[in-house]
Order: sequence, then structure tokens, then C-alpha cells
Amino acid sequence: MTERRAGGHLTLPVGERDHVRGPSNAPVTLVEYGDYECPHCGRAYPIVKAVQGRVGNELRFVFRNFPLRESHPHAQRAAESAEAAGAQGRFWEMHDRLFERQFALDDEYLIEYAGDLGLDVERFRAELVGRVYEPRVREDFRSGVRSGVNGTPTFFINGVRYDGAWDEETLVAAIYALITPGKRA
Repeated sequence: MTERRAGGHLTLPVGERDHVRGPSNAPVTLVEYGDYECPHCGRAYPIVKAVQGRVGNELRFVFRNFPLRESHPHAQRAAESAEAAGAQGRFWEMHDRLFERQFALDDEYLIEYAGDLGLDVERFRAELVGRVYEPRVREDFRSGVRSGVNGTPTFFINGVRYDGAWDEETLVAAIYALITPGKRA
């Protein structure tokens, strides 16, 4: 498949509020709007990790929550649990755990994962029960809707919606095309 970069632009620029992997001065920023229970996002997860490994410091990766609650009943709570872990400095560890254990996203598992990751479990549980991070997840979701996201995963490369194939080779090629035109992975 060829890359198609049509339409949508990221309406909420990447900033301090975001969870970021990679250097802030990387020439390419990849934003994913995803859902922890979505099987397509589950397939994209190892691909994005592989792309990050190959592109290295040339890439900044941002994950934003876009839980499709009507299709995925555990997605909202999973997103809130990632944010609760983020408040304790462990967003990416929880993010990885949620995708690696996508089949087990009930509250008791989320609390178990918090313990496994060394989080303050009582604080985590209280924040999850109190829906403390629901507004943050809603903010991500709304920014996605304003940016034209209507399914998951949806990617933006340097602020422009990327509608091309998201297999590893195609994504790497699309990223390298922005770093150095003509460069091959």
C-alpha cells in the first residue's frame, strides 16, 4: 500500500499534558489515538514499539486515549488506570501491561497490575473508584473527535492524519521520508 496523508489535522498540539516516548526535539512526532481493548490497537502495539526501536531518537511517540466504550466495555477504565499510573510516574509501564494483557482488563486485574508495577495500590484504587482521571480521558477523546478520529488506532504524523498502512515497513518508510527524503530503513 502507499501512504495517504489526507484530511485531518491534529487539533490539540502535543504538549506538556501528553505522555511522550522519545526526545522532545525529534524531527518526527507520531500520535496514536488508541483503545486498550481494541483488537486492532492490540495488533498495532508491537508494530509501534518496533518502529520506535528502528527509528530511535528521530521519533517522538505520543499515546492518547480514545476508548470506544460502546464496543469495548473495559476500555474507559483501562484508560483511566493508565492515567492513574501516570500520576505515579508509571504511565508507559501500565500502557505496555494493558496491551500485553488485553484479554484481562477488569478492575481486579487493573489493581493487580498496579501492584505488579510497584504503584501505591490504595491510591490507585481510590483514584480508579473515584473516576479521578475520567475528565483527562474525555479530553483526549474530544480532541480526537475534533481531529477527525472515528476509529482506532488512528495515527497522526507531524500533526497530519496518516491513513496509510500501519505495518512496520510502511510506517518506518513514512517516518524516514519526513526525516530525510529518499532515506531507506
